[in-house]
Amino acid sequence: MVMMPEPLALTLDPLAGTHRVLLTPAGQPLTQHHLDRFSGLDALTLVCGRYEGVDERIVANMIDEEVSLGDFVLLGGEVAAAAIVEGVARLLPGVVGNPTSTETESFRGAGLLEEPQYTRPAEFRGWRVPDVLLSGDHARIEAWRVSQRRERTKQRRPDLLDG
Repeated sequence: MVMMPEPLALTLDPLAGTHRVLLTPAGQPLTQHHLDRFSGLDALTLVCGRYEGVDERIVANMIDEEVSLGDFVLLGGEVAAAAIVEGVARLLPGVVGNPTSTETESFRGAGLLEEPQYTRPAEFRGWRVPDVLLSGDHARIEAWRVSQRRERTKQRRPDLLDG
């Protein structure tokens, strides 16, 4: 089953001028860069494919960009749309309590994963927060964070270190 062009065209016609994104396994993998860019747009239209997808005439003539949530297939694009809505919304002013926190998380700056995070108490079930984080030495703490970002990325996502 392929989604027919006429109902989609009738739906998309009034949305001319918005950035129209088709959610499809054939699209570019969704990245933080996409979310950053989408958050700066005046209007974004997410088109959710279903079953075998969308008639190619719609894709060729009414879609600005194709994005994939990953290398797998879902029944439709609704889950991907929800992920994009959440990822974009948190970048809008007033959504996240401390807006600078979105500047130091995974995929920011050097493109590394974020370092491990800890909270109180300093010891829980015999598991301790790293001593450096309790030292009060801000330079040592920042150096630890940088080294942890690199090490975590090397272990979990070495593809992010390529280049």
